[in-house]
Amino acid sequence: MEFNIQNTQVFGLEKAVKASGNPMRTVIDNEDVTAKDFMRAAKLGRTLNGEGHDNYLKGILVQMDVTAPLYWWKQAQRYHWFDFVSSQSTMHCLLKFDVSQQCVKDTNPEVLAIIQKLVEAFKFSAPNDPNKMAKWREIVASLPSGFCLGASMTTNYQQLKTMYRQRKNHKLEEWHIFSQWCEALPHFLEFTEVDK
Repeated sequence: MEFNIQNTQVFGLEKAVKASGNPMRTVIDNEDVTAKDFMRAAKLGRTLNGEGHDNYLKGILVQMDVTAPLYWWKQAQRYHWFDFVSSQSTMHCLLKFDVSQQCVKDTNPEVLAIIQKLVEAFKFSAPNDPNKMAKWREIVASLPSGFCLGASMTTNYQQLKTMYRQRKNHKLEEWHIFSQWCEALPHFLEFTEVDK
């Protein structure tokens, strides 16, 4: 299994670009977005994180499906506005997965063999086996960090700006793929690259 992001949808881009000018307006207008609006949005979006000038980026919403190993999810969960809509469940589906196919290629084959052995021991235990719950817990507790789960996520350009800046040079390959995905979003680099 490989890390991937698919089914991406971007909402509210033009509305947010227009809203980037609200601080200088006495009346909020809803006229068509102009080149001037995009220029202002790019200038404001490129400011440093935390200055507040890029707040309009929160209005550009992004939804996507991410399939990632557990070690990546642990890092991604530190971002407050990178929200789970719903995700696959080990509690409901662990025994339905082919664990060896559900892990990244770097997962140690000996670990996969141990997990397979634990799954078989659980499946072939008697329904009234007093150790059945302990066997289940051992499988869950022993899953390798390379085990992949998918989730439908929602976020916004301001959060992605933070994630991109902090992770684009990360040692994990998955963050490089994530950064390339960010770069392909409409106007993302235009609105988020720091002015040199």
